[in-house]
Amino acid sequence: MLRDGTYVATPGAPSASALGPADIDDALDRLREAVLSGDDGAPAVAAVDHLVGNAARLEVRDLDLRYVDRVGRSEEGVRAAVSVTWRFAGFDRAPARTEVEMTVSAGDGSAGEAVVTDIGGGDGRTPLWLTGPVEVRRTPEVLVVAAPGADLAGVTRRAEAAVPVVRRVLDRWRPRLVVEAPASADGLGDLLGAEDGTYDGVAAVTASPDGSLAPEAPLHVFVNPEVLGTLRPQGAQVVLSHEAAHVATRAPLSGSPLWLLEGFADYVALRDVDLPLSTTAAQVIAQVRDEGLPEALPGPAEFDTGTTHLGASYEAAWLACTVLAERVGETGLVDLYRAVERDGLDRALRRVAGWSEADLTRAWQRRLAALAA
Repeated sequence: MLRDGTYVATPGAPSASALGPADIDDALDRLREAVLSGDDGAPAVAAVDHLVGNAARLEVRDLDLRYVDRVGRSEEGVRAAVSVTWRFAGFDRAPARTEVEMTVSAGDGSAGEAVVTDIGGGDGRTPLWLTGPVEVRRTPEVLVVAAPGADLAGVTRRAEAAVPVVRRVLDRWRPRLVVEAPASADGLGDLLGAEDGTYDGVAAVTASPDGSLAPEAPLHVFVNPEVLGTLRPQGAQVVLSHEAAHVATRAPLSGSPLWLLEGFADYVALRDVDLPLSTTAAQVIAQVRDEGLPEALPGPAEFDTGTTHLGASYEAAWLACTVLAERVGETGLVDLYRAVERDGLDRALRRVAGWSEADLTRAWQRRLAALAA
């Protein structure tokens, strides 16, 4: 009922229209307790019982569910925005937190307790483990969570193979690699809170599950099965190794130039791949032949997911890192990568390579011109 303009819980089963914040918070508290205790027979999880098994397999910790706002109605009950906090034990260094839409219904029976009957929808992020039953593969270094229909075995195999690829260059990395595999490109958009089509042409992306850029934010690799599944095995492995390099260097949280972040990840992923330059640089070679030499290293616009020359931009960035590695060696490239985050590009280049950005650009342009010729 209403008292002083505020909804309060009352004994007996409230109708959906009468559900207030106290009823919803009570439902969320009961759901949290059932999930953390592993009680898949509790009334609180009757409609979302996949959460109990998912949480157990993923070793979910620091789970918190808090009502934020009422966002609408459905046939089942009240649509509410809920703040969800969670962490995968052994892999996430800090919890993630995001708002997820849930449906809370009045429930039935003598207990008269409101219950959560649906999770997801809306325009925000919806973590994969909340949306339905998932499959999980866990090793000490890799955690893979996949929706039904996703290639769990293939993604797991490539994630495990990516670890030694990255460690050959970054031997100080202590791998804790989380990979999430939705069933479709639209599913990837739901995980990242993106508009439909944003990631249609992207095989995988590394990001925090909640979009946070905080220094301790967890980073996961999210794959697009509709693109990754079309690649040859070697190409799919390069994708997972590239993203694992991003996790190892925490690239999404870096302020370094995108060409360095993406070029270095490709350098790591392609280091021991036996492919000719006519393959690994085919798109940028064709672009140079058609349009001439670029005037500058690729910037944010060239890495936009909607650009028509995205592949060429990645190849151009990789070639820039290859040119740097030839000048200062692989250890020098790693030192430079770390120094740029701390000191800025120009200062790091001068200290490690004895070059200015203009010097690097000219050396990179000479390499592009030689390849195009």
